[in-house]
Amino acid sequence: MKSSASASLAHQPPQGRLSLLALSALGIVFGDIGTSPLYTFKTILGTGGQPTGAVAVLGALSLVIWTLFIITTVKYVLFAMRVDNDGEGGILALMALLGVKRQRRPTIVALGLFGAALIYGDGAITPAISVLSALEGLNMAAPALQPYVVPAAVVILLALFAIQSRGTASIGRLFGPVMLLWFVTIAVLGLVGIARHPAVFAALNPSYGWSYLVSNGATGFLVLGSVFLCVTGAEALYADMGHFGAGPIKLAWFAIVFPSLIINYAGQAALVIDGAPTDGNIFFRLCPDGLLLPLIGLATLATIIASQSVITGAFSMTRQAIQLGWMPRLAIKQTSSEGYGQIYVGAVNWLLMVVTVSLTIGFGKSDNLASAYGIAVSLTMLMTSALLFIAMREIWHWSLFAAGAAAGLFLTIDSAFFLANLTKIAEGGYVPLLLATSVYGVMWIWHRGAAAVSERMRERLIPVPQFMAEIAEKKVPRVPGTAVFLTRTERDTPPVMLWHVKHNRALHEHLLVLRVEVVSIPWVAPGDRLKIEEVAPDVWRAEATFGFMERPHIPELLNASKARGCRIDLDDITYYVGHETVTARDDGKGLPAWQEQLFAAMERNSLHVSDFFSLPRDSVVEIGRQVAI
Repeated sequence: MKSSASASLAHQPPQGRLSLLALSALGIVFGDIGTSPLYTFKTILGTGGQPTGAVAVLGALSLVIWTLFIITTVKYVLFAMRVDNDGEGGILALMALLGVKRQRRPTIVALGLFGAALIYGDGAITPAISVLSALEGLNMAAPALQPYVVPAAVVILLALFAIQSRGTASIGRLFGPVMLLWFVTIAVLGLVGIARHPAVFAALNPSYGWSYLVSNGATGFLVLGSVFLCVTGAEALYADMGHFGAGPIKLAWFAIVFPSLIINYAGQAALVIDGAPTDGNIFFRLCPDGLLLPLIGLATLATIIASQSVITGAFSMTRQAIQLGWMPRLAIKQTSSEGYGQIYVGAVNWLLMVVTVSLTIGFGKSDNLASAYGIAVSLTMLMTSALLFIAMREIWHWSLFAAGAAAGLFLTIDSAFFLANLTKIAEGGYVPLLLATSVYGVMWIWHRGAAAVSERMRERLIPVPQFMAEIAEKKVPRVPGTAVFLTRTERDTPPVMLWHVKHNRALHEHLLVLRVEVVSIPWVAPGDRLKIEEVAPDVWRAEATFGFMERPHIPELLNASKARGCRIDLDDITYYVGHETVTARDDGKGLPAWQEQLFAAMERNSLHVSDFFSLPRDSVVEIGRQVAI
C-alpha cells in the first residue's frame, strides 16, 4: 500500500534523462493518435462518395496536416500544456483549477465534468476501432481469414481487460520501444509512398484544404467528421502531462510523432494519386506483400498499447473524480510501487470491457465504428477551448481581444468538427453520448446526495464545550485509550461522537475529531497536510488535507500529530466512523424520490469509508444511523 510519505513524493517532476522520458511518453501518451493512420485516411476517402482525383486527395491531405498542426501542436502542445494545476493537466484538472480552486463556479464545474464523462465514451470505442483496424489487414494478406477478424478482435480485447488487475508494470517498459518502432515503421512506409508521387507535399499549402471545403458543399463539411479522426488522441498529451512533464511530451511530439504522422498520411495520399485502389485499407497498401503479416502484427501490438493507455486514463480520471467528491467510492488497487498512476479500478474495467466488446461485435468493422468515433472527443475539445479562454484571461491576464482571438480560432475549428460529427449520431454517434450522459448522471446524483447528507448532519450540531459539560454533568465514564472520530462537519461535536455516547454511555480519555478534505489541487505539501488544535482538555480537532491525485492514509497521517502538540496514544486507538442509511424525507423538502433512491443504492455499494481511508479493520467501530434526505 502506498504510504502518505511516498505519495507526497509521487507528484515531484519526473526525474531522468529527457530522451528516456520522451521514449516512455511514446508508449503511454501517443498510442491513440499514433495508430490513427490505420483508419483515418481510408475513412476520409469513403465519406460521402469522396472523389479520388489528385486535387481532392491533396485537399483531404491538407485538411489532415493542418488539423494536426492547429489542434495538436498549437492548441494542446503550445497553449494548453502551459496551463497546469500544480503540474497536472487534462480537462478535470483544468476544471478544478478554474471552477473550484480559484473560485467556485458551478457552470465551469458542470462543463468540465461532462467533458470528463465524454472521455469514458472514447475509452470504450478506442480499443474496439484500433484493434479492428489493425486486424483488418488480414483481409488483404489472407482474404480467407476475413470471417475471423471480429472473433480475433474480441479475444484480444477480452485478454486485454482480463490482465488489467495484474497491472502493466512488467510489460510497460516495452511500450516505449514498441511505439518507437511503430513510428519509425509508419514513417518509412510513408516515404515509400511519397517516392511514387513526391508532389504530394503541395498539400502543405492550406489553400488545397480550404478549396476542398468550399468547392464540395455538403460533402466538404461532412468530411470534417472523418478528418477529425487524425487528432482523437490529442487530449492525452494534456491529460498525461503530470506523468512525464511537458518537456518529454513536447520532445516526443516534435521529434518523432508529428513528422511520422505527416509522412505516413502523405504517403497514403501519394499512393492514391498514383492510382492505387482505395478499397480495403490504404495504410496496408504501403507495405510490400512479403512484410504485410509482420506489419499487421506490429499494428496489433501498437493498437493494444493505445487501448491500454486509454483504459489506464479512465482509471486515473475515476480516481480524480472520487477524490473530488463527484463519484462513489470505488475499490482502487495499486498494481505497482513504481508509479502512482499504476492502478486498477475493477468496476470501471469490467464496464468498459462489456461496452467495448459489444461495440466490436455490434459494429463489426472499423469503418462502421468510425461513425461512432469522434463526437465525444470533439465535444471534449470544444469544452477545453472554452476553459482555455478563461485561463487566458484569468491566469495569463491576456486582454479580451488577444484571448478572444486565440480561443476564438480554437472554438471555431472545434465547433466545425463537432457539428460535422453530429451528423453521425444516427450511425452510432449516440453511443458515446449515452455513455457520457450516464456517467455525468452518476456524478451529479452522487454529489447532490452527498451534499444533502452533509447538510442534514449540520442541522443538530452541539458546540464542543457544551457537549463536554454535559458529559461531566451526566458523569459519563471516561475509559482509557484514544478515540478518533471521523466526521464531515467543519465545527462542533461530530454526530458520530453523539451516537457513540448515546449507545455506549462511555467516552475515551483522549478524543480526536478528524475531518478529511480533498482539495482541487493534485498534491498537498507534507507541511500543509495536517492542522490540529486542542478545543477542550484532551479533545483535539484535526483537519487533514489531500490532493485529488492522492490516496488518504489516516494511520500514517496521525504519526505527524505528536509533532503538532497532540498528546494521543497512537498504540491504543479506536476509530469511529458513521454508517448512514439513506432514506427519503417525509416533509417534502428533500431530494426527488428517484434521486434519493439512486444515491442510496450507490451509497450501499460504494467502498467502505474505513477502506477508503486505509484504517486498520480490527480497530474500527461502525455506528449506524438513518439519515433522511
